[in-house]
Amino acid sequence: MCRVAGAPPRILPPLALMLLAALQQAPIKATCEDMSCKTGFPEDVHSAVVSRSVHGGQPLLNVRFQSCDGNKKIHFGSSEPEDFRVGEDGVVYAGRSFQLSAEPTEFIVSAQDKETQEEWQMRVKLTPEPVFAGASEKDQKKIEDIIFPWQQYKHSSPLKRQKRDWVIPPINLPENSRGPFPQELVRIRSDRDKSLSLRYSVTGPGADQPPTGIFIINPISGQLSVTKPLDREQIASFHLRAHAVDVNGNQVENPIDIVINVIDMNDNRPEFLHQVWNGTVPEGSKPGTYVMTVTAIDADDPNAQNGMLRYRILSQAPSSPSPNMFTINNETGDIITVAAGLDREKVQQYTLIIQATDMEGNPTYGLSNTATAVITVTDVNDNPPEFTAMTFYGEVPENRVDVIVANLTVTDKDQPHTPAWNAMYRMTGGDPAGRFTILTDPNSNDGLVTVVKPIDFETNRMFVLTVAAENQVPLAKGIQHPPQSTATVSITVIDVNESPYFVPNPKLVRQEEGLLAGSMLTTFTAQDPDRYMQQTSLRYSKLSDPANWLKIDPVNGQITTTAVLDRESIYVQNNMYNATFLASDNGIPPMSGTGTLQIYLLDINDNAPQVNPKEATTCETLQPNAINITAVDPDIDPNAGPFAFELPDTPASIKRNWTIVRISGDHAQLSLRIRFLEAGIYDVPIVITDSGNPHASSTSVLKVKVCQCDINGDCTDVDRIVGAGLGTGAIIAILLCIIILLILVLMFVVWMKRRDKERQAKQLLIDPEDDVRDNILKYDEEGGGEEDQDYDLSQLQQPDTVEPDAIKPVGIRRLDERPIHAEPQYPVRSAAPHPGDIGDFINEGLKAADNDPTAPPYDSLLVFDYEGSGSTAGSLSSLNSSSSGGEQDYDYLNDWGPRFKKLADMYGGGDD
Repeated sequence: MCRVAGAPPRILPPLALMLLAALQQAPIKATCEDMSCKTGFPEDVHSAVVSRSVHGGQPLLNVRFQSCDGNKKIHFGSSEPEDFRVGEDGVVYAGRSFQLSAEPTEFIVSAQDKETQEEWQMRVKLTPEPVFAGASEKDQKKIEDIIFPWQQYKHSSPLKRQKRDWVIPPINLPENSRGPFPQELVRIRSDRDKSLSLRYSVTGPGADQPPTGIFIINPISGQLSVTKPLDREQIASFHLRAHAVDVNGNQVENPIDIVINVIDMNDNRPEFLHQVWNGTVPEGSKPGTYVMTVTAIDADDPNAQNGMLRYRILSQAPSSPSPNMFTINNETGDIITVAAGLDREKVQQYTLIIQATDMEGNPTYGLSNTATAVITVTDVNDNPPEFTAMTFYGEVPENRVDVIVANLTVTDKDQPHTPAWNAMYRMTGGDPAGRFTILTDPNSNDGLVTVVKPIDFETNRMFVLTVAAENQVPLAKGIQHPPQSTATVSITVIDVNESPYFVPNPKLVRQEEGLLAGSMLTTFTAQDPDRYMQQTSLRYSKLSDPANWLKIDPVNGQITTTAVLDRESIYVQNNMYNATFLASDNGIPPMSGTGTLQIYLLDINDNAPQVNPKEATTCETLQPNAINITAVDPDIDPNAGPFAFELPDTPASIKRNWTIVRISGDHAQLSLRIRFLEAGIYDVPIVITDSGNPHASSTSVLKVKVCQCDINGDCTDVDRIVGAGLGTGAIIAILLCIIILLILVLMFVVWMKRRDKERQAKQLLIDPEDDVRDNILKYDEEGGGEEDQDYDLSQLQQPDTVEPDAIKPVGIRRLDERPIHAEPQYPVRSAAPHPGDIGDFINEGLKAADNDPTAPPYDSLLVFDYEGSGSTAGSLSSLNSSSSGGEQDYDYLNDWGPRFKKLADMYGGGDD
């Protein structure tokens, strides 16, 4: 099987084919493909034509990878992942928005087998879409046909050849088009429509997805059209997918992607981010000094002239000392100085009117907008701060921190609350340990000397500090004043009564548990740091003793026990017991300090092991359902496990019925020795011995419940259910509640039925004799149900075939039917009546009905004859009721027979 190498991947118009061939300069040559299957890309170089403007996420082309093994898992990659990324389906997308250069863009697409890590590569060459400068207007407006790629199969061979997919160049559509709409864009066609009846459709945002209905397609011709103007600022491009199916809905072509780019129009005016911009510039700044940047944005395409802005200054106020003190970069919006002479003392603020124009500043076609730039001239530092005194004094109590000990005041002639006026203080000597710092008061500009580390009076009684003050910004060049001022600060430390402290704190003591009450444990004493105050000795007291095991001598600090020390107590955590003591002096004011005594208790074998759990359940038959038990010992190693488990010799039934086996140092299994044990609760004593020296042992009783079990080994006894949480009383209470609820429901149903019967038994509000409605009858029971609907409607067309009542079986006659009497002779109309005799026919039938005692009202079938195609009788719509009944004469109703006499009496009675 042969193919043409270098041919474009889709059917293009002849002019596009000629230009594409000229750009690629690739000769058309025929080569024969190898009939054997070869895994990899079908070509080494893949060329495609795309639009010059590429948008992020836009699909560009499809790369085809041939896999002889359909189960291969292929991962695609790109050598330029920032610009081009490849999806798992082989579609190449643009990673960002950019403009293609005139020269072809190349990158590598790789495919790697996830299992074998085998890799294949193919070079992709993207050529920008050519501009048809010589094409006529008629050719440009011609609707291009897009033909689906299709597949051909050779049924005589298992091999098949598939034409590779291709990417349609984007369709460019200007925004704000005036129509007419719908406007035709392109015609989608499959070359298989010659042999099949196809239906075309498009899907995607803008078609069947929000915003829906923008693009429609003729399902027969495949003509794709736009239904309304587009707005590029809302949606810059649409990505649609075209489909071709047969009349049965079966897909006959692979879907193709269609990208519609909305071409920008200059329909948006530039907008400044702020209407008023504020900037500053130091006084005396040289020409070229940067001041500020103003920025405007345009919703139009920033890569086209519609969105390219240019800035300029329209006016400056005030205009001194020069009307052009500033200039602006027309592209970036940067404002800089262009003239010297900025003096804050003369002009403190300038106001500029800035204009931004799109279309690269074209005054004729560009749209403009303005904003205000307010430039404040700031003061420069031409005056240093000066101390108001050469020496400052202060004092501080010892051991105090965050205390202000002195205020340093300065004067500065610069503008207040500016970097040229704000003072900064630093220590230049007298504080090597960093016990002080100087903060600046932002309101008064004073220096606040603050203590940050505790000072000990017994070590330092006075400090003499050297401090310097300077501004936040350095002095301006050419200023002859010294850049900073200096002063000294004398600080006196005041002695205060300090708290005593325990040494060491905390204090650790190691002691075996079981120490008897009254035993001396240790001595815990404190020291007083005040050496220059006359004070008596310290006094000690207990502050915290959770188990109340200790007491302390108030004079010498000796600690003795008041109870036996127990390591297994709940107040001991990780073998450690903590107690807190207090030492107080008699100074003014009195001071105290705390110390913690930590007692590490060593374990002794003073506890015997116990069995856990205390209760267990097993089956009454010998089954592999042994009871797992655990030995629990409050002691720790080596006075705990491994443990020894055994059954006592007495009573003899214990060893006869049960056996115990140790499975580890802490665990054992208890099981039945005999094949069957009657259900019940048994107390099984177990002797457990620990590994301490000497050993400690105990006999623990395990309460075993023996029960009947099912095939799964689960107990089936009723009392097990009761034990799970529901007692007999609870079950009875639940049953009583259910019975009461059912009784209430039954009473409600009976009441509802009785109420329905009472409602049905009520008489009509109008007496039956006064009821003028001939079709209303009173019945003692309901009708015949479905028998009421058992009508032979054919009798309406052939009334002569009605079955006489005389031959109807008696058993099916209803109570509300008319009685069986001699039937009066109603006139019978001929099969083909003349339209003129309809009046005579009605009058004769009316007389017969008036004299018929068996005539309706009955729940019976009324027979009417076919009136023919027309009637000379007038319309019944003329019988309209008047709003004023007094104006009507109803006496003529008496002439209509006894059946209308009642109606004549009601309406023809005059004022009555």
